[in-house]
Amino acid sequence: MDYEPYLKELDRLSGYRRTHSLNVADEAVRFAEKYGADPEKARLAGLLHDVTKETPDDLQLKIIENGGIILTGLERRSPKLWHAMSGACYIRDTLGIDDVDIFNAVLYHTTARAGMSTLEKCIFLADFTSAERSYPDIDVIREYAEVSLEDGMLYGLKFTISRLSGRGDLISPNALDAYNEILLSK
Repeated sequence: MDYEPYLKELDRLSGYRRTHSLNVADEAVRFAEKYGADPEKARLAGLLHDVTKETPDDLQLKIIENGGIILTGLERRSPKLWHAMSGACYIRDTLGIDDVDIFNAVLYHTTARAGMSTLEKCIFLADFTSAERSYPDIDVIREYAEVSLEDGMLYGLKFTISRLSGRGDLISPNALDAYNEILLSK
C-alpha cells in the first residue's frame, strides 16, 4: 500500500501530533502482527487516528454533522471526543477510505466500545502505549498489552475511568460497555 498521500495529511498537524501518529502506526502494526489483525489497515488507521485532532471545534462539528453522526448530549458536552468522530468521517468522506473496520478503529480509538474488532483494539492500545507516551502506569499498561489485547484494554479502561471520575468528568457509556464486556468475558 502507498501511504505517501496519507503521510501528507499529517503535515497539517503539529510536530508532536505528527510524531505521535507515526508512533501509533508503528505500535498498531506490531500489535496487529502479534494479535492477528491486518497490518496494512493497522498502519493506515494508526497514521490517521488523530488527523482532525487539531482542527477547530466548529469545523469538527461540521465534519461530524456532514458525516451523518448525531451527537448525544454527553458527546456534545465532551469536545475531547469529537476528533475521533470527525476523524472517522474525514477519512471516509474526504480521503475516500471506505473500510468499516478502519472507520470504527478511528471512531472508537478514544472511548473503546463493546464488540470491538481486533483492529479496533490494536488502535486503542497503540494510542495508549505509543513510544512518546509518558504518564503514570505507562509501563504497567505496556506489560498488560503484551499479555493480551483484552488485558491491556482492561487496564487502560480502568486507568481512564478512574482518572475521569476523579476529575469529575463525564465518562462515555462506550468506555463502560467495553470495560464491562471484558470483565464479563473473564
